[in-house]
Amino acid sequence: MNILITGGAGYVGSLVIPELINNGYKVKCLDRFFFGDEFLSQDQFSEKLEMLHDDIRWFDSKLLDGVDIVLDLAAISNDPAGDLNPGKTFEINHMGRVRVAKLSKEHGVKRYILASSASIYGQQDQLADEKSSVNPLTAYSKANRNAEIDTLQLNDDNFTVTILRFSSVYGKSPRMRFDTAVNCMVLDLFKNNKIFVRGKSNKRPFIHIKDVVRAYILAIAAKKDKIGGQIFNVGSEDQNYEMGDLANEITKICRTKCEIESSDTNDNRSYFASFKKIQDVLGFDTNYKIADGVKEMYESLKTGELTDSVKTRTVEWYKKLLTDEDLAKKFLINGTVL
Repeated sequence: MNILITGGAGYVGSLVIPELINNGYKVKCLDRFFFGDEFLSQDQFSEKLEMLHDDIRWFDSKLLDGVDIVLDLAAISNDPAGDLNPGKTFEINHMGRVRVAKLSKEHGVKRYILASSASIYGQQDQLADEKSSVNPLTAYSKANRNAEIDTLQLNDDNFTVTILRFSSVYGKSPRMRFDTAVNCMVLDLFKNNKIFVRGKSNKRPFIHIKDVVRAYILAIAAKKDKIGGQIFNVGSEDQNYEMGDLANEITKICRTKCEIESSDTNDNRSYFASFKKIQDVLGFDTNYKIADGVKEMYESLKTGELTDSVKTRTVEWYKKLLTDEDLAKKFLINGTVL
């Protein structure tokens, strides 16, 4: 079976691809490769991985010939980054991904899985499930919701569309990111013995990156009558945290003295999510907890296996993508409020 994964060289995709190959799939990775492709250039991948240097907005649709499943991960990857240039965010995260879905259907692809985000819930007083009213507050979450609506309309007996609404992802990856909440807090603790919390009462659900990979594998293997035209929250209710509580939990896990500095934020996103549907339909439960990801990242920072040099490369990425160096630098200042 042949799978095309857009954004496959990113934070999540760089772990999904090896797992797909280990499960016997042949993979095409479509990506801009702004951060290089070293971790995907290994000999064991050579016969089962084809790397396509292209963009979802204008790639030649012939690349979809012979593809059975598309995993659409390509996107500007979070709310603060998305707000830097809303027009570009909608161009990529909405229209670009709808283009991928439509072309996939035209070329006989059987299954399309969209990577969405629980951030579309925005602000909720009750536990948010897939039937809850959504309240997208940012360009990123609004573009995600538009992509959900437009791709779900393509679902039919011959083309299975599934939406995975992921919790905030944490954990170690070959293409590491330190702009997500857990990862950022661990880095702050390691470098400064101080964690900065913006909006300590804001609520978020979290998920380990290895469980994200498992969710993709389950969705790929599921019968289409279970997942066709369906939306699934992906995570676990025991990893619904208020941001202040999350910071305290991380300091306990790392067993180090750490100052926690709290401040207000203009980020109004605050929600807990229910994950009963994916448990009941796909039998999905998380295998990893916050402690697993935090310990692994903290030890890897201590040994030097992980560094935050990726932040400099993030500037270069946003300069290329947004063609505005000031916006790229602004991302580094404000991009850790997830």
